[in-house]
Order: sequence, then C-alpha cells, then structure tokens
Amino acid sequence: MTRVRLTGRGALALAVGAVLLAAGALHPALAALGLVPTALTCAVLLLAARQVPARPRRTVRPSTVRRLDPCTRTIELTAPGGRLTARFAATERLDGRDVPVRFPVLRPGGTTTAEYPVPTDRRGVLTLGPLVLTRRGPVGLVVSRTELADLDQVRVAPRVLPVRGMPGRVRRGRVGADELVESDADPVLRPHRPGDPLRGLHWAASARAGGLVVREGAAPTRPRLAVLLDDRAASHPDPAGFEDAVEVAASLLVAAVDDGHPAHLLSAGGALDVELAAHDADLARTGLADVALAPGERAAATVPERDLDVVAAVSGPGADLAALVLEAARASVGVVLVLDAAAEPEVAARGTVLVLRAPSAEGLVDAWNAGVAR
Repeated sequence: MTRVRLTGRGALALAVGAVLLAAGALHPALAALGLVPTALTCAVLLLAARQVPARPRRTVRPSTVRRLDPCTRTIELTAPGGRLTARFAATERLDGRDVPVRFPVLRPGGTTTAEYPVPTDRRGVLTLGPLVLTRRGPVGLVVSRTELADLDQVRVAPRVLPVRGMPGRVRRGRVGADELVESDADPVLRPHRPGDPLRGLHWAASARAGGLVVREGAAPTRPRLAVLLDDRAASHPDPAGFEDAVEVAASLLVAAVDDGHPAHLLSAGGALDVELAAHDADLARTGLADVALAPGERAAATVPERDLDVVAAVSGPGADLAALVLEAARASVGVVLVLDAAAEPEVAARGTVLVLRAPSAEGLVDAWNAGVAR
C-alpha cells in the first residue's frame, strides 16, 4: 500500500499560499503571490499520487547461517518509466528494531541496489520485514510511503568446532553399556537386541541358550553418544556462556554422527529430546538453533539406559556439578564439560568421570580432543 502526504516544507508552502490568497482581498498582488506556492504544492501532490511505485526485490543470503558467519540482506529497486530521477530511502524491521537503508539515486527505468549486514551473533530465527519504502517528491514538498508486509527469515545455527571424535576403539559390550569392548577384541556373544541384523546370529549358541544370540564380532554395534545440554538459567549466570555451551554440544554431536555413530540430544530442562541417526549432521545443527535458557530450578533430565555408552554433560559455572557427575557416572564413558569464563583450563577426574573446565568453547573442545578422543 502506498500513501502520499505533505512534508513539513510542503505543509508550510501550502499554508503560506493560503494566507496570501486570503490576503488577496486587500491587494490583488498578494493573491498572485499566493497562487504560486499553492499551485506548485498541489501539482507535486497530484504527480506523486499518480506515480507508479518502484518495484523492490529482496533477498537474504544465506538463509541458514552459523553463528558469527556473514549474512547479507540485499534490496534491489527497479524504477518505472519516466523522466525524473528519484531518491529513495527505506526502513526495514529486523528482529524487533528498525534498520535504515540508503539507496543511490535511481535513474528512470534503471535499477539500484542497497545492502546491509544481518547480525548473526545470536542463535535463533531472525525475522526481516516489513519494509517501508519512502520517496521524496520534487523540491521536497511531498513524500510517498510504501509498506511491504512480506517477511523473510534467517535461521542462525550454532558454530561447529573441529572435534576429533568419540573415545577411540570403544563399542558397546555384551550388555549394552555395562562394559567397554575394544573394537579389535575377540568376538563375543550376547543376547539379540531389537534392530540387530539377522546375519549376525550365532545359531549354535542360540540353540544352546534357548534364545537368539548374536556374535558381537560379526556385527559390531557402534557406541551411542548422549549429549546432555544444561539449559537451566541458574547454571549459566552469563547468557553469553550458554552460547558457547550450545556450540560445544553441537560440535560433539556433529563429530559423532559424521563418524557413523547414533546420538541422542537431551536438555536438562526437558525442552530437547532429539534422536540423531548416523550421518544426520544437519539435524544436529538445526536441533540446537532455537534452544534457550529455561527459567526456574529443576532436576536435570535422566539419560535413558540405552544411551549409556558415552555421555557428555555440557554445563556452566552455576550448575550442581556433583549431580552432573553422578549422572555421567552411569555411562561406560562419562564426561562433564563446564564452560566457565572465569576459570583456568582444567582436566580432573571425579571417580570414573572426567571433568573438563575451560573459559571458551574452543578450550573445551581442545580438552576433549586431548583427553577423551583418541
């Protein structure tokens, strides 16, 4: 929708003209003087009302971007035919605030382009629009205003840092997560579990046991990674630290599924519960794009029994470390990663659980690569 209105200058010119026309009763020359600004203002107003609006084309690239990576909004204007150049300005709503956009002078029938950077320092979905396009008429007496209600969205996903991978050469044992088995160990037998391929059945042992038995060495099961992201507000006094914690979780998940391991993403507050198949890295990234801190105090979610191969609990300096260590200790390999901007890098053992502490996401990932991955 396009609306045309007088500017302050136009309203003043029209008012002066009206006063002079009224004073024409005293002297005809005053009426002649008042006719000029009045006629000019009315003519410019009529011309602006009859103008065909410029045609904007809006794009944003990329529409899905990792945090802190560049993203650009481009607005292209194509002028209708005519004889006069035009000056345009615009204001676009970006995630709750107005962004001014300036365009070069637009020639008749030509095209002009303006760009501005979309901030990607915060994860989540950014909404771009509506766009308000303004055009000033000749002599600055009138302004036309066109509002375009179309919206675009940019999804900002967490960064993924280079992780070496899962603990080396470890897969599930005969009873799931109760023991560690090296991947080049001698074959072992275990009860059949749903999802195991039939080609791994050991028929002789099945006959002796009276139930299906799988030869573990014939069809080794990849260990599962469970990432427990502590999204409780009390655990992260500084929200910026939570952004780093999310990136550590995303990095671990992507590294695991890229390497062929199934994974499970859970949040301590219960908002996230996402199963990730092997090689499903896109879901690992997008699943964490919208997670936010959960207010209130609550006990951390419990990792399911079938996910207790490798458990990585990612939290902040305000968390109950003892409770997280106790949860991680249920796994064959348990690691607690604490993002603490005020702490020195630290690697410590709490029983069977490895506790990593660092002031940044990069520091925690480096500690994982040095002390956990092989």
